[in-house]
Amino acid sequence: MATKKTGNAGDGVRMTDDSLKVRQVTHYQFSWMARDGGEDGIWTLQLVLDEGAWEEVLTVSAEDADNLQDVLTNTSKVFYDIDRRVLMFGVTKAGD
Repeated sequence: MATKKTGNAGDGVRMTDDSLKVRQVTHYQFSWMARDGGEDGIWTLQLVLDEGAWEEVLTVSAEDADNLQDVLTNTSKVFYDIDRRVLMFGVTKAGD
């Protein structure tokens, strides 16, 4: 975990931008790239996290791109765990 000690004793540990491991997906973009020789194209999903504080690009299958587009369109809050490379859809309050 990236942390910085503050200058005064007893101030504790300050979190830095790189220490945040789970971020909210604020924007996303699918891209498709053609390949030579009639091979299947390559799909990517670019995630913009926390209004541009972090970006991640994932290579996905055509089927995954279709499914992810549906879920991303229909889910109000999506989070991404940078270390584990996991998309988490929706937030539900405990007990609901």
